[in-house]
Amino acid sequence: MATIYLAFLLIGSTLIVYIEQRYVREAIAYWTGSSTVAALLLLGCSLTVFVLALGSALRPQLKFIWHCFIRPLHASDQRTRLDNFYKGQADVYDATRSGLLRGRNTMLNLSASHIRTMRAKNPAQKLIWVDIGGGTGHNVELMDRHFPVSSFDAIYLIDLCEPLLQVARERFAKRGWTNITVLCQDATEFALPEWARSDPKGSVSFVTLSYSLSMIPNFYALLDRIDYVLSPENGLLSVVDFYTSGKQPSLHEKAIGGTSKECGWLSRWFWQIWFDFDHVSLSPHRRDYLEYKFGTVKTYNGRNRFVIPFIVRIPYYIWLGRSRSCDVSRFCHAFEVEGGNMLGNCSPASFTTIKDSETIPPLEIGEPALNTQVSHADALITVTPPLSSFHYHLGKPWRLPYYEQAIHQEFRTFIYSFTWEDPEVDMKYLNLGPEDSMLVITSAGDNALHYAIAAQPKRIHCVDMNPCQGHLLELKLAAVQALEYQDFFSMFGDGHHPKFRALLDSKIAPLLSSIAYQFWHINDNAFFKAFYLKGYSGWALRLARVIFSIAGVSKDVEALCNAGSIAQQEHIWREKLKPVLLNPVVIALLKSPIFCWNALGVPLNQRRMVLDEGSMYEFVRDTLNPLPSTYSFKDGAYFYPLTLLGHYTPSSCPEYLTRSGFQALKADNGKATDAFRLHTDSIYNVLLGLTSWSLTRAVIMDHLDWFSPGSKDVDDEVDQFYRVLSPGGFVLWRSAARKPWYCDVFERKGFTVTALGVRKGPEVPLDRVNMYASFWRAVKTT
Repeated sequence: MATIYLAFLLIGSTLIVYIEQRYVREAIAYWTGSSTVAALLLLGCSLTVFVLALGSALRPQLKFIWHCFIRPLHASDQRTRLDNFYKGQADVYDATRSGLLRGRNTMLNLSASHIRTMRAKNPAQKLIWVDIGGGTGHNVELMDRHFPVSSFDAIYLIDLCEPLLQVARERFAKRGWTNITVLCQDATEFALPEWARSDPKGSVSFVTLSYSLSMIPNFYALLDRIDYVLSPENGLLSVVDFYTSGKQPSLHEKAIGGTSKECGWLSRWFWQIWFDFDHVSLSPHRRDYLEYKFGTVKTYNGRNRFVIPFIVRIPYYIWLGRSRSCDVSRFCHAFEVEGGNMLGNCSPASFTTIKDSETIPPLEIGEPALNTQVSHADALITVTPPLSSFHYHLGKPWRLPYYEQAIHQEFRTFIYSFTWEDPEVDMKYLNLGPEDSMLVITSAGDNALHYAIAAQPKRIHCVDMNPCQGHLLELKLAAVQALEYQDFFSMFGDGHHPKFRALLDSKIAPLLSSIAYQFWHINDNAFFKAFYLKGYSGWALRLARVIFSIAGVSKDVEALCNAGSIAQQEHIWREKLKPVLLNPVVIALLKSPIFCWNALGVPLNQRRMVLDEGSMYEFVRDTLNPLPSTYSFKDGAYFYPLTLLGHYTPSSCPEYLTRSGFQALKADNGKATDAFRLHTDSIYNVLLGLTSWSLTRAVIMDHLDWFSPGSKDVDDEVDQFYRVLSPGGFVLWRSAARKPWYCDVFERKGFTVTALGVRKGPEVPLDRVNMYASFWRAVKTT
């Protein structure tokens, strides 16, 4: 509104100047006899009118500057200081804080979605919201957009500043809300009227601290009080505030704090001093105690750039948490027993006891007068930090905890936005059933979802060192549960959803781990235009579009993907596209190791395996040439239409994107997805954590192609596969080589190795992708 007002002000001022120039100046000059005097009078009048109008437009900002930076407070206690500070600006408080206090709407939207998820488990419990430091009631009005105010049994707005509370009372009366009580109280001693009749322990469902935690001096007492009254199982605490933070002392605390929590030393120094002038404390202790006292559900660290973008960046955070006494047993069992992953649980396996004899020397006082049995029990200290954020989130225990290591930081985003192996061929040999437990490479998760739909195995361990691949599969699992089919297909079929960020906060977020939510919040533009052009593999798709455009065959590409018959497909390929894709320039590009890795995800060792058995031209020819004459791109062979068009179609897409596949995953409260355990680690480390004979199947794609010939790591990994697989269990893999060197390793370790398919030339494809030269199985026979 302020921008529109200023625009009208400028237009009006221009019209006034024009009228004055045209008519008034001549009249004044006639009566004064001087054109100079007339010009000065007109200039003075024009400036006066402009300044008065501008002052009216900027009145809120001017009042904000006066009361925040210039006017002395003359107060020693907190209540008087707050009253003096806000009394003159209470009426413009909301108008002047929208740009400064970022993240409030996101915090409330996230809170609303999490409350809905928690309420679904216990809909009969009373819903009590306490907004501490709620001031003018803006948060309550904002929350009504995401979760109806009328749905709360009671709302209590608590603040120590009477001028702001008066604005809140007027706001609520205007909206006709009768379930809200405004209380002028010290936050550290807040008490609800109903507490006079019963013990308040666990009686509150929802507490918010919106830019108030940093203003409350005794924050320890406040957070202890909230912990006492918050419901252990169904309570939610939500905070948004400014902060500063240095390096975290441990990987555990760093994981809880989230991505980009650390602030530079200059930022820490400057903002702590700056805000201290207004008695706002940005010391790290507040947030550190918050994250220690409660279990973290979600966290996001942002930078407010509203003043001078990219230069002035005020750190702020959004945080959602639960009582540490909530039941996390199902997560501990899923992580530690089923997944062999102890990360994020800081409870020691065995406690170190402190003995009196080790701290206090014995006194020599002679023989006792009475013979009594004295028990010298050791004092046991069991104080531990909170569990990881993975343990407290509201969804299913899909994602296993991990701490960010140096190798994880090498992956800025996902390499594969789609999976490049044919799951239908896998299913022919897997013989999967509901009692099987399998390990697979995560990739984009497409094939793992296919196995879940087709056979619903008991357990699917998805493993990938790239955290972003786990974020992608986690998003798909959560979206299946949270969205309707049309929204789901728009995201992962069309690769485009203009309201992805709204869906993320309001529907998907409660089912995501904190780290996955942070990734998709930061990358919320991924579905704005073309999702499958994102990630490293997206560069290859972009380049293909450029090549087709330069060659003038873009329409032929579309015709190939929409061809009504195999014969038509083959004709378009042979006459139009084959000369483009098999030309020397494209082949030269594919020879580049840099392009192979950054665009195609092909490592150096795998590239070497291809060149050891032939030329790059022969490999590409043998891959592409037989496909158009064998499979219909329009009806089922979805791999290449995606790369050519940049999106799937309802008739040519992975099984999880079909309506029937989507419904199979969603049915019975997502029972088929209960099998998933997502590991962010190496296959070797994951196998170490699994018990002997706990797996029946493993599908490792082309994983072993990445190792150098003779690598000891392959020997160690195959040893672990032999230990973990039950008798008769087996490993499936694909290779860029016709006879990969590591087949001998499997045979040496006691497996029976069989070639399920070896590419002979450019005539017959192995499957609908045909990218690999061979397909293998290794069976544990004893």
